[in-house]
Amino acid sequence: MIEESIILAVGNSSGTTLPKAMLERYRIAEGDRVFLFETAAGVLFTPYDATFAEAMRLYDEGARQYRNAMRELAR
Repeated sequence: MIEESIILAVGNSSGTTLPKAMLERYRIAEGDRVFLFETAAGVLFTPYDATFAEAMRLYDEGARQYRNAMRELAR
């Protein structure tokens, strides 16, 4: 889906608006943190936090490796 938006002045910074349907589809609300990544094709705007995803991947790996120890500690 391609949407057009205009960059607006917001105090000493700039901002843009997003269509309501897009906000709902990606579950983004006022005050949410979003991430901007520069790519070869332009800028990727996403609610996905790559740092958090990597931390969760490492947690899952450790949880699997130490599954029995975690079970004992939970008792």
